[in-house]
Amino acid sequence: MRSLARIIVVLVAAGLTTGAAAAQDARLGIVPGSAADVALDLFSNQYDVRQTAIARLLERNNSDSAAALIQAIRFIRDPGIFRVLETVTGVSNGTSWNAWMLWQEAHPEIVPFENFAAFKANVMAKLDPAFRLLLRPGIAHTIRLEEIAWGGVIKDGIPALVNPALIAADEAGYLDDGEQVFGVAINGDVPAYPLRIMDWHEMFNDVIGGVPVALAYCTLCGSGILYDTRVEGRAEPFVFGSSGFLYRSNKLMYDQATHSLWNQFTGEPVVGPLTGSGIELKILPVAITTWAKWRQRHPDTKVLSLETGYVRDYRPGRPYGTYFASPGLMFPALVPDDALAPKDQVFVLRDGGAEKAWRLSAFEGGQVVNDTLSGRPVVLIGDAASRTVRAYVSGGRVFAAGADEDHVMADGVSWRLEEHALIAEDGERLERLAGHIAYWFAWANFRRGAELAD
Repeated sequence: MRSLARIIVVLVAAGLTTGAAAAQDARLGIVPGSAADVALDLFSNQYDVRQTAIARLLERNNSDSAAALIQAIRFIRDPGIFRVLETVTGVSNGTSWNAWMLWQEAHPEIVPFENFAAFKANVMAKLDPAFRLLLRPGIAHTIRLEEIAWGGVIKDGIPALVNPALIAADEAGYLDDGEQVFGVAINGDVPAYPLRIMDWHEMFNDVIGGVPVALAYCTLCGSGILYDTRVEGRAEPFVFGSSGFLYRSNKLMYDQATHSLWNQFTGEPVVGPLTGSGIELKILPVAITTWAKWRQRHPDTKVLSLETGYVRDYRPGRPYGTYFASPGLMFPALVPDDALAPKDQVFVLRDGGAEKAWRLSAFEGGQVVNDTLSGRPVVLIGDAASRTVRAYVSGGRVFAAGADEDHVMADGVSWRLEEHALIAEDGERLERLAGHIAYWFAWANFRRGAELAD
């Protein structure tokens, strides 16, 4: 994601202007003389046009223009815009776009003027005309459009991998043993997807063990969530890409069939034709672990090839190393629960309507944790150093560490850790549950009210 200074340079070069000389299609769905029409003039590169818009909004003095003004201050650093914003809100909040976005998130009672969707669509289309596929006048939505932020890239500027090339483990000389991978196991198929590659692509669409899946990886949220892309009633599975938009520092992905925007963290469509459809993608198990550990458990694994079809610097930590190492967020999002620091990592279980989070630090040194999920006994087996946690139904048994990291003990019986289940010596099985790692701020924001283990 680009810095604000870089964004402004790009905008100036692209000619982000909606003044009198702007093309007719720059105001699609906008009623002449409306608040949306006036607000678009804030983006004019003609000083007089912009000042007239500022004067009209100041005279109008309605808080319903706050969202448009906050949109404008990200790109246009005109003191007059800040003056209007403080007047219509009655708040002195400085000149930080980030601070005003946080204020806006905290004040859902401030509703934008009529046809704000058209205003937003026209502004975003100046950044990339393809954004018109994702935002347009009158579009259905279940999240606040004013909280959708541009992530600094065009649509598909972070390109998803679709059926990417995989190579045998012994051909992956580019990977060091300690590097982390997303490991997936479905019906005996056990591919690995290195984070050094996925950091650049943030999404793969693949078929694993005959099941079409997508890994929605939000680097900003620290979460890689594996979804089954089949939906009852649809003949074809969904194929997803990165929209270029964020919502509360969370990736908004889109499906190629309808160009609806989906919340990466919930697996639900939130803007566009599928909004209100009741669709919610099924979450599947995925493990973050080291390449050495995954390869040891799965000698027949295949792994992403560096030949992705894209030219990127695939050395570890290149795009987000600094962000991962810092305590701060790159984009604005409130943290509604301060039980943990915003970027503390948690492992979350999501079994139907039952959800719970555990501090990753609970697995320091390798730990077996016996707990419950909505009253259902579960066991979690993890290692904080590699960020690896797997969770299983426990059947009420109390487990402890076994002879090695691939085994646990309960009632004197050894159980073998498999990706799909715990397997006892007599063949009894305890099924694995779907979960993933995430930063606390994202979990606390998008799954408000979900339990945090003591």
